[in-house]
Amino acid sequence: MTGTERKVFQKYYPPDYDPTKLPRAKGTKSRQFVQRVMTPFNMQCNTCHEYIYKGKKFNMKRETVEGEDYLGLRLFRFYFKCPNCLAEITFKTDLENCDYQNEHGATRLFEAIKLYQDAEKAKEAKEEEDKKDPMKMLEKRTMMSRAEMEAMGNLEDLQEISRNKEAVDVERFLEATKPELSLAEQVKLQEEEDEALISIYGKTADGKIMKRIDDTKEEDDATTPSTSRHVSRPFNFR
Repeated sequence: MTGTERKVFQKYYPPDYDPTKLPRAKGTKSRQFVQRVMTPFNMQCNTCHEYIYKGKKFNMKRETVEGEDYLGLRLFRFYFKCPNCLAEITFKTDLENCDYQNEHGATRLFEAIKLYQDAEKAKEAKEEEDKKDPMKMLEKRTMMSRAEMEAMGNLEDLQEISRNKEAVDVERFLEATKPELSLAEQVKLQEEEDEALISIYGKTADGKIMKRIDDTKEEDDATTPSTSRHVSRPFNFR
């Protein structure tokens, strides 16, 4: 049959055509189909230790897994060869976990999402088991209430410590914990205080400290005329 004859919409059937006499193709249940598939997870070949990353495309052989199913659904097995050493690697579908299961020829590498899913599944299974046992549920509630009481006690202790810290005067605490000054430091501190007093009050010839009088203020007071206390009032003719 040529390409032109294959693409026509109407084909000629002779009058003596009988489809029941056509030879049937021999097919078995374990028939394999060649299919273009991407690797579903990261793996490492056990023969040459070649890394095969997720999403790499291969021409794989697909077959139906005999004797296994999940809720009446068929499972499929895939065969492909390592690109480096041509060793055969197989994996199959895992409908229960919505994933793929590695069989042989390679080792599946670590995946964080897979570890998280396994932990969540184990947690759910444990919760279901605890719900069926009333004694475990009672023990769990008792432990939760005890942990809550301990947490409240720790919180009250922290609040008490915080209130005590707020009541402490920081300046007094620093003064009390301040180390004693040496003799030279005390003399220097006394000299600084004396200089501050001299700059404010003044110093006489014999070394005594006296208060300065502002001359400009006295001159201003002398030149300013005093206001009269007598105020003229209007004469009342009534």
